[in-house]
Amino acid sequence: MNTRQYYPAGGLKGSTFDDAGWSGGAGAGAGVDKKKELNELAVETLRRVIDSINGAGLDTSDASRKKKITGQVSETLGEILREKSRHFSQGDRQKIVKSVIDEIFGYGPVNSLINDPTVSEIMVNGCQQIYVERDGKIESTEITFRDDAHVLHTIDKIITPLGRRIDESSPMVDARLPDGSRVNAIIPPLAVKGPSLTIRKFATDPFTSDDLITFGTMSAEITLFLKACVRGRVNIVVSGGSGTGKTTTLNVLSSFIPNTERIVTVEDAAELQLRQEHVVSLESRPANIEGKGEVSIRDLVINSLRMRPDRIVVGEVRGGEALDMLQAMNTGHDGSISTVHANSPRDALARLETMVLMAGLDLPMRAIREQVTAAVDLVIQLQRFSDGTRKVVKVTEIVGMEGDTITMQDIFHFRQEGFNESSSVVGRHVPTGIIPKFLEKLQSVGENIPARMFEKTIPCPSRKGEREERNA
Repeated sequence: MNTRQYYPAGGLKGSTFDDAGWSGGAGAGAGVDKKKELNELAVETLRRVIDSINGAGLDTSDASRKKKITGQVSETLGEILREKSRHFSQGDRQKIVKSVIDEIFGYGPVNSLINDPTVSEIMVNGCQQIYVERDGKIESTEITFRDDAHVLHTIDKIITPLGRRIDESSPMVDARLPDGSRVNAIIPPLAVKGPSLTIRKFATDPFTSDDLITFGTMSAEITLFLKACVRGRVNIVVSGGSGTGKTTTLNVLSSFIPNTERIVTVEDAAELQLRQEHVVSLESRPANIEGKGEVSIRDLVINSLRMRPDRIVVGEVRGGEALDMLQAMNTGHDGSISTVHANSPRDALARLETMVLMAGLDLPMRAIREQVTAAVDLVIQLQRFSDGTRKVVKVTEIVGMEGDTITMQDIFHFRQEGFNESSSVVGRHVPTGIIPKFLEKLQSVGENIPARMFEKTIPCPSRKGEREERNA
């Protein structure tokens, strides 16, 4: 680690120091001077500690090594304070030690955010702006990096262990943290205002269907229905915009797959957290510095067909692999699941048609739609609401074709009834009254789904003036 490059003697220019580490724009007068001094002490301590351990090498995976270096940081800080004849409280000393340890063993200023369980996403817009998402809402933080080189250093620490690279010739990269959190980075000249880093965190303990019911993402009836669909080998596409919870829902759906089946997952960056025993995880690979060695999602989907899978789970379909995925669904690989970016079930099918054309084959549109209709049985549409909540807004069955048009019917939908006093969305998931055509198929494989689950309900005023529901 070359600390001279990232931590010059001038300190962290444009930054100050607070409880979370380096941050900016707080305080005035004597308060600013003290924060500046704390900042400079942290930089000097880091430089001396790194210089002393560079020769011996640093193994950040060794817990005893980390404990030893933490003690060394405290000792080095004490020496610096004695040299400068300065005295600080134990609290200030701990702040400095924590920041130095975060730089050595973690990811610098954002390390505290990564470890914060209330933060679901971290967005670094250059060195001076860091935003986070909490409870579905975006808020700014006071934490900053020193400069663009400091951000680049953090990005490098994330991607280097994965064999990825980022530079002017390859200014974008997708990666993941050891806990599976998704990472995207883009740097100048593409990022005009400085390096941008986005970290989408995933829970150490993956969400379950019960969690989604508690969050209001789906109802117990929808969960029971989707569980039967997965076990009954219905082909499912999870659709939604960015940040609507598609991967989380895909994780939950995948958890319904029986433990006796062989599952092959295909992803750009491995994020799925399947609990089954017989799982093979495949991950795409970008081209090397010479422009060679790329392995695309489509290559992996084609290869997965030769791996004797019972199920194929594709993290996201975004290109020509859509054709291979549809063909797999149509040729004996029932029960496959994938996600797609779209704003409605109809848009999801239109996107699949477009992506099939990206495969480079000159197919007539009717033939493509027949492939889509024969392959996809169910579309689960997710939406993120203004209060930050994510909900399943439609569960839609693909029925068939009328002429050149794909016909669809909603099985469940989310009925929004307004907002409460805290501006949270109020509503509920209700059946539409339509019984899915593949219900007999589910019952034939032992999935007991009562037809009354799909009976339509309508709101009506009660004698007490409250809203209640009765069967139509």
